Amino acid sequence: MSEQTKTVLMFVNGQAMSGGSINFALEEAKFLGAVNTASKYRFYSVRDEFPGLWPVDEGGQSIPGEIYEVTYAQLRESLLPNEPSELELGVIELEDGSGSLSMKMRAEEIDGDDVVDISDQGGWLKYLATKKV
Repeated sequence: MSEQTKTVLMFVNGQAMSGGSINFALEEAKFLGAVNTASKYRFYSVRDEFPGLWPVDEGGQSIPGEIYEVTYAQLRESLLPNEPSELELGVIELEDGSGSLSMKMRAEEIDGDDVVDISDQGGWLKYLATKKV
């Protein structure tokens, strides 16, 4: 099986979601639907430009997003080059106990001045909607 046909799951929860500013990076990927993470994460807004997941041992919440089936080439050539430097690729747990790749906050970025906890806002799109009021 070539790199062009091997696929992995990629969870997105911000600008790569349907309608987001970097969703174009997933146009060749297979959309599998809406999903939530396990209740093991806090969710942050960075400058109100993009969100980031952060794994926690307690006080976590389930974060909504979308899951895509992507090839390694799509991940390497399309999605990752468009992700902000404050995020890094990691493996997360989904609500059903399965795993997926996802972008998450870099440890050195979590305490930044423009990083705000939005875990209780119901996801990135709902949070953005509150900013337009």
